[in-house]
Amino acid sequence: MSGTDVVVCGAGVGGLATACALGGLGLRVLLVDKQPEIRPVAKGEVFQPGSLPMLRAWGVAGHLEKAGALRLDRLVARDPDGTARMTLDYGLLPTGSGNWLLAHDYPAILRAFTDALPPSAELRRGTVVDDLLGAADGRVTGVRLRDGEEVKAALVVAADGISSRLRRAAGLDVERVEYPHRLVAMELTDAPEVDPDFSAYVTPRGLRLRYALPGGRVRLYAQVAPDELRGADESRLASWVAGLVRDTPALAPLQEALRAAVPRRQTLPVARALAPQLTVPGLALVGDSGHVVHPMAAQGMNSAVADAHCLAELVGRCGELTATAVDHALLGYGRRRHADLTLVGRTSHNAARMVTDLSWAGRLLGQRALRHTGANARIRYTVMHNMAGLGAHPLTPLDRLHQIGLLPDPRARQQPAWA
Repeated sequence: MSGTDVVVCGAGVGGLATACALGGLGLRVLLVDKQPEIRPVAKGEVFQPGSLPMLRAWGVAGHLEKAGALRLDRLVARDPDGTARMTLDYGLLPTGSGNWLLAHDYPAILRAFTDALPPSAELRRGTVVDDLLGAADGRVTGVRLRDGEEVKAALVVAADGISSRLRRAAGLDVERVEYPHRLVAMELTDAPEVDPDFSAYVTPRGLRLRYALPGGRVRLYAQVAPDELRGADESRLASWVAGLVRDTPALAPLQEALRAAVPRRQTLPVARALAPQLTVPGLALVGDSGHVVHPMAAQGMNSAVADAHCLAELVGRCGELTATAVDHALLGYGRRRHADLTLVGRTSHNAARMVTDLSWAGRLLGQRALRHTGANARIRYTVMHNMAGLGAHPLTPLDRLHQIGLLPDPRARQQPAWA
């Protein structure tokens, strides 16, 4: 039997961020992941401004910049022809932490985190966790690996995704609510240059999301029905691309690149979830193991970074890593993060509904919300500030009425008073 201070299970962004944050405290961290190498998955490619200070503190930002990460200055909701309905101009945010989005593909982001791991963090890939170890009182005290090794630890972190084996082993549950659509992800190469922004096109067939990646590449997500492209042959894929461009004329310059990219597409399920409880004695949930959101608002990866930062902040106050001190920190982590994640989930869900709901009522409300939010400087800034992760300022019921145009807002041309 071996021992360490912390075992982190799962080397996605949540697990790597946790290893960086806790390892940065000088703690011995064992980070394990069942995959033998990084896989090319289209997810988690945009950091919000609120994540940037943590990325700098952990040394990740420097590796991302060396790898050519791009700064995106706006998030824009557009009509199919490209006309902007609502523009969140990140340049208006305070400049102290960085007032831009930072984009790179997911494998490059994982490599940047890996390169930034502190000396006290050990990464073992191709290592499967079979079960949790527990004390007589039920407290989690470590993990059992598939090769039979038992690792004792003062803290175990489950960062092993939405289907988390460790979460289930700890008796924690989460209700996953599936959206009635999927997202097709495509990486376009040799494509014409696009604006340096995060553009969401609102079309009669749902969301089309586009942003630039380093190396002259473009990421495009397209909303589809669950079985829309299942088993599609070359002719059907070509017809689908033609329909996509016909429905979204602003994407016409990308049509040839789309045709080349669609055979390599990834079709991703989309869901939302928040575990009622993020901790048990000795164990914390981080990232997708505890919460998932629709990617429309670019919140998932940033929430995992915030999880890691919060956990490290509270564990750092423990002094010695006694069971009592760690569990006290976990209680604080669970309370603080659950409150923040409830707002993040609501923000992401509302943003997704505005552009993905294809019902008559959903499209009408979504169009009104985009139009009136886009014309209201106060609400627009509040939404942007919340999405950027710079502090929680929830919209009031009165704000919601202003947002869908049922009441005029006499403060619509002003910045929020708290700004």
